Amino acid sequence: MKKIASFCFAILLPILFLRGQQTVQERLGYSKDTKLLIIHGDDLGVAHSENAATINALEKGSVSSASIMVPTPWFSEIAAYGAAHSKADLGLHLTLTSEWKYYKWRTLADETPGLNNKQGFMFSDVDSVYASATISEVEKELRKQIEKANQSGIDVTHFDSHMGTLFGRPEYLKLYIQLGREYKVPVMLPAALKAPLGSFLTDKDVLVDAIYGAGPDDFKKGMAKYYSGVLDTLKAGLNVMIIHLAYDNIETQAMTIDHPEWGAAWRQADFNYFTSEDCKKLLRDRNIKIITWREIRDKLVRN
Repeated sequence: MKKIASFCFAILLPILFLRGQQTVQERLGYSKDTKLLIIHGDDLGVAHSENAATINALEKGSVSSASIMVPTPWFSEIAAYGAAHSKADLGLHLTLTSEWKYYKWRTLADETPGLNNKQGFMFSDVDSVYASATISEVEKELRKQIEKANQSGIDVTHFDSHMGTLFGRPEYLKLYIQLGREYKVPVMLPAALKAPLGSFLTDKDVLVDAIYGAGPDDFKKGMAKYYSGVLDTLKAGLNVMIIHLAYDNIETQAMTIDHPEWGAAWRQADFNYFTSEDCKKLLRDRNIKIITWREIRDKLVRN
């Protein structure tokens, strides 16, 4: 019996070592110098405008993936779309905050007082969550969101974190990773977390080499300039571009009132660029391979 075990270990060890040395590109079946990019729309479910613009960009533009906020008012609309379009790359934007001034949502789980403000809504800022919520309350709420999405017929391809809330506390971060493992989906993890997480990570935990997203200064200088600059200089590896798509209409303007950053004009600018022919041409000219979280899930996490 010991000889059989030793033989199996001797066979598997080189395979495991080789797998550990391969880049994500190579593990997915591409060459190591391939520039992989997921163009990812956040905040689905927040508003009809957000849903409509993102669906348009997924179907006709260069956007390859999006994530859904389950507690939000327009979840039912995007859930119906997801159930009817099983190949769409839709993940969950796991949500613990409700940041807009007048446009609010509540937790799905009962008995989670640490996640609610005095008005009974989720807190508007991340620090209030950290100061008030227990890890058990966080887990209870996240599980409710995942269960509701699954029951709605969405083929969930990945998890990520709204406002980065799940990255700011070690216990939140480990829960986030553990939920991904349990539901067999990748979670968006920046490569910078490899050292802090150390041996907690396994070869099923996929790290993103670079994550890009425009900031207020980029918006002021012009979104097309920022995005074109990123695509023009993109490096080999797994890259994620996080964007927010919506139409600059009365609904989005009301939702984002007093919030020029990530507001209605910002979201329209994102939509305009990532549905443009200039964007498509630059992706072709720079030989950038657009992929999805579904591909990562099916080839690396569930394989």
